[in-house]
Amino acid sequence: MTVTARDAVVRLADPRDPEGRALLGASHAYLASLYPAEHNHYLSVDELARPHIDFWVAEAEGRALGCIALARLDGYGEVKSMYVDPAARGMGLGAALMAALESRARAAGLPVLRLETGDDLYPAHRLYRRHGFIDCGPFGDYAEGPHSVFMEKRL
Repeated sequence: MTVTARDAVVRLADPRDPEGRALLGASHAYLASLYPAEHNHYLSVDELARPHIDFWVAEAEGRALGCIALARLDGYGEVKSMYVDPAARGMGLGAALMAALESRARAAGLPVLRLETGDDLYPAHRLYRRHGFIDCGPFGDYAEGPHSVFMEKRL
């Protein structure tokens, strides 16, 4: 596969559509293979379809290869469900998804983006840091845990 972000289209999508379900299913299975259930904080497909959440898919070569969601919450936005198919990693799709999410967050007037991610998801940590995220403490309903890294970015 020779896909680049230039070749990809990032578009709003319904997480309940087959492409969204497939990406989210792969993401959830991967996280379940790494962490105990009580330390997985992903949202279900139906939760991601709520009105205050925007969900994007990155497509290239006729295939959905990545996804991301923005939960618009009281005073901040939360990055959820960031996932890129392993075969398409390193091709700029994560950056393209992050750009779409950040553009929407700015348009919505959100002052800060926050996220929780796994402690050993190092490629994700690098992506978030490249996009200006820094470490922070737990937020919202999260508690400190052995597998969580919390990050934020002021907009």
